[in-house]
Amino acid sequence: MKIMIVDTDKIQQDAYYVRKTVFVEEQKVPPELEIDELENEAIHFVGYEDNRPVAASRLRLVDGYGKLERVCVLKEFRGKSLGKQLMKEMEVEISRRGLAKAKLNAQTHAEAFYKSIGYETISDEFMDAGIPHVTMQKIITPVAK
Repeated sequence: MKIMIVDTDKIQQDAYYVRKTVFVEEQKVPPELEIDELENEAIHFVGYEDNRPVAASRLRLVDGYGKLERVCVLKEFRGKSLGKQLMKEMEVEISRRGLAKAKLNAQTHAEAFYKSIGYETISDEFMDAGIPHVTMQKIITPVAK
């Protein structure tokens, strides 16, 4: 998978396409909750297979840590380690920016996936957009400047 950081309107639309497919169409998240007021402050990522957008996520820098959000892979491309590749790229970006911690709110059905790549659960279960979540974090080793 080729992962790109969004730097054009076309790539941004590809990110929104993947997110809307997974969250709005598949998981029935209301569209107004999926695309929100934080889009412009985020760093967006899109993963491509054969020039087709198949994975997306966004990263925000909040209070000295990287907050990983909207991580998703199209249904027919799951189980191929694309989510792990996307997470690794986001962690590299966090590291590039000299930060040492990544946090995310994981849907509980994905908690085992995040644990498998080094995240630990740090909250009780809570509801977000009608879906159970937990907060997780991981310490990232910043790259030397």
